[in-house]
Amino acid sequence: METPRFATLTLDDGRSIQLPMMTGTLGPDVIDIHGLSTLGVFTYDPAFFSTASCMSDITFIDGDAGLLYYRGYPIEQLAKDSDFIEVCYLLLNGELPSAAQKTEFSSLIKHHTMVHDQLARFFNGFRRDAHPMAVMVGVVGALSAFYHDSLDINNPQHRQISAHRLLAKVPTIAAMTHKYNVGEPFMYPKNHFSFVENFMYMMFATPAEDYVPNPILVRALERIFILHADHEQNASTSTVRLAGSSGANPFACVASGIAALWGPAHGGANEAALKMLEEIGDVSRVAEYVQGVKDKKYRLMGFGHRVYKNMDPRAAVMRETCHEVLQELGLENDKLFKLAMALEQVALSDPYFIERKLYPNVDFYSGIVLRALGIPTNMFTVIFAVGRTIGWISQWNEMIAEKGQKIGRPRQLYTGSPRRDFVAMTKR
Repeated sequence: METPRFATLTLDDGRSIQLPMMTGTLGPDVIDIHGLSTLGVFTYDPAFFSTASCMSDITFIDGDAGLLYYRGYPIEQLAKDSDFIEVCYLLLNGELPSAAQKTEFSSLIKHHTMVHDQLARFFNGFRRDAHPMAVMVGVVGALSAFYHDSLDINNPQHRQISAHRLLAKVPTIAAMTHKYNVGEPFMYPKNHFSFVENFMYMMFATPAEDYVPNPILVRALERIFILHADHEQNASTSTVRLAGSSGANPFACVASGIAALWGPAHGGANEAALKMLEEIGDVSRVAEYVQGVKDKKYRLMGFGHRVYKNMDPRAAVMRETCHEVLQELGLENDKLFKLAMALEQVALSDPYFIERKLYPNVDFYSGIVLRALGIPTNMFTVIFAVGRTIGWISQWNEMIAEKGQKIGRPRQLYTGSPRRDFVAMTKR
């Protein structure tokens, strides 16, 4: 049995306390600060840079080493050798499925992809030019009004049914959002397609002709979903967990995650990177733009990462995928792609970027791939949400199943006025 370890905190007035040290499977040790309340103090950690908000065995990130594991499996291996539905099973259940388990799980999800017919009428309440993420927040949140037969969060079977419904129906809603936005009829799911094929069918098919999925393009979107499936306790996942800690139903919790993801600092990075390339416009302007970045005149989007202080492990996979897609579509000479490669070479060789560890991240390449797949820019964050739904569900489910789980209640450092008495209007 491991000998208990403690960290001792001593205040300047001589009071002290021993705080238990905790060790995870991977990553740095953690100091359990629950006991600080006995001293009448608590910690101040804006944006939770140094605070573990939960215990989780789903995803591990080592930003310094550039590592990302799902349930212990390196993201590079999963992106290369697995498919999205298998990764979904892994995140939700903790282990990779057997062949029979995968077939059963895939079939189960396929038979949940339809949405209630009345839900389709919700779209008529939105303007055609509404941002797709605004529509997603509203329609996904409304699922709880249709599937209230499985909203007992303390019932493991109800949680499982809701998880399957969300995983299956969010892509359908996402595709419907796109179709509504461009004025085309909804395409209902077909069970003979795989998960990703079905999504692409609902996105791009029309009643006028048959749709044949391109396996190279399907694989590219599959990888994008895998790479974005979970990313530890990021802003949207933390939002889902905090909403869920109140006992809110899973549909409302995922809707809150979509709302958090909508923020440009979180889910809009690939769109921002693509916009940057469009603003540069031509390879001949790369040197000028790079100098502008150094002079703080321009912002470099798609490079560096808040968590990864080394190479983003997802970036190499996305770079390879980018080449495969553009080659398949005959776009190797695509202006933006050539521009991106030129910018990448400068950034990887320039001491300014090397010293600051501003390496290309997954968003630098994914925007180019999504554009090549025919996905409009305003749908980029929606694609992110489709991939991340399984992570939100898995994290929510893990939290609800935890014994002694309590409602989240962060503290604050109050800097407002001290107590003061009310002054009548005539005396102010």
